[in-house]
Amino acid sequence: MNLLIICGPPASGKMTIGQALQKETGYKLFHNHMSLDLVNKFFDFGTPNFRNLDKKIRFDIFNEIAKSNIKGLIFTFVWAFNEQEDEAYVDEIINIFKTRNHKVIIVELVCELNERLKRNKGENRLKHKASKRDIKASEKRLLSNEKRYRMNSLENEFPNKSILKIENTNLTAKEVADKIIEHYQLK
Repeated sequence: MNLLIICGPPASGKMTIGQALQKETGYKLFHNHMSLDLVNKFFDFGTPNFRNLDKKIRFDIFNEIAKSNIKGLIFTFVWAFNEQEDEAYVDEIINIFKTRNHKVIIVELVCELNERLKRNKGENRLKHKASKRDIKASEKRLLSNEKRYRMNSLENEFPNKSILKIENTNLTAKEVADKIIEHYQLK
């Protein structure tokens, strides 16, 4: 089994690329808003209750999938590289799969802010992410997070992790999916 983690800033195309990969590889897609939007029905985003329940749901899913015989899992995640706990979180996910000898693939998307602001209003994004449907609030969070977090890694920042970085500002989701499939020989 392969675990494919797609990280990148908000509205960089993680879920849409995950959907294209799912179609091409048969992997299951677990985009981060599947749990975020569920938990947000009960607790305000970012509160301790919210974080605890979201993590419990995600990690229960990761553990069950890692024990299963499915072909692969695609997980999308906004990784704040300037937050130490985010690296620890990713390492915890990776460990679940590596302890069962599964291959872990990390793809990092780089996308210009102006393009992400356009994508933030995209039909597919709004269809699958309830918390993004208030476009003004979503855009405000995107811009606030842009100032607060560094959502792309620095060169050689993680020498112990193999991360495929793709600049996808001017690429379609299928083009990025094809690059990932070719690079990791997923077909």
